[in-house]
Amino acid sequence: MIKIIITSLIALVVLIFCGVYFLRNIWFYRDPKRVAPAKDGVIVSPADGKVIYIKRIEDGRVVSEKLGDKIALSEITKEKLEKFGNGSKDGWLIGIYMSPLDVHFNYSPIAATVEDIIHTQAKVNLPMVDLWEYIKLVYLRQGVDLFAKRFHFENERNTIFLKNKHISIIVVEIADKFVNKINCFVKEGDDLRIGQKLSFIERGSQADVVIFEEDIEIKVKFGDQVYGGESILAEYSSGKNVIK
Repeated sequence: MIKIIITSLIALVVLIFCGVYFLRNIWFYRDPKRVAPAKDGVIVSPADGKVIYIKRIEDGRVVSEKLGDKIALSEITKEKLEKFGNGSKDGWLIGIYMSPLDVHFNYSPIAATVEDIIHTQAKVNLPMVDLWEYIKLVYLRQGVDLFAKRFHFENERNTIFLKNKHISIIVVEIADKFVNKINCFVKEGDDLRIGQKLSFIERGSQADVVIFEEDIEIKVKFGDQVYGGESILAEYSSGKNVIK
């Protein structure tokens, strides 16, 4: 009987080890084929994950309901915005949380030229979520508003400035505590297709999408699951300004 119990425990440990190894070293690095929508005037998600906030940008600042204050967008992008955009400091900020179970390749939200890339290193990366928030996001598949937490301003990030003749967008890739590195595949001056790979970011992480355009129609809501290179976040050809 004791031998059976010991054998069963060893088998369970081996099974757990194999499962963790598969998730961390094989499943995590999967690279599924993504097909961008064949439609003009759309902004697709740069990442797989949960929509964790949709915020209004006014004069380069984002309103935080938690803090009751307006936060400078440059605190997130780590770059002054005067030289970028279509002459406007108004628009939208959409946050997407990538769990360790999501695909971690990032994709271009629009067909555009890479105007600039700013990498900001951190002394120490802070954890993005506590245990309960992690359970809600990863296992219960619920949305959690992570806007304006300390990691949002302090962690390592890669900020990619994209622009075409219609719209300007910034993708801010933010590293989590256990992230090893952000591998960027593009450089300044590159012309990108919509849905083209931008980078690969390790472990849990976040992608912010800054849209410098007021007259858009947001197509997602808080808590939605989105897929990089495919899911439409917003449309900028409809002439509407509505959150659904």
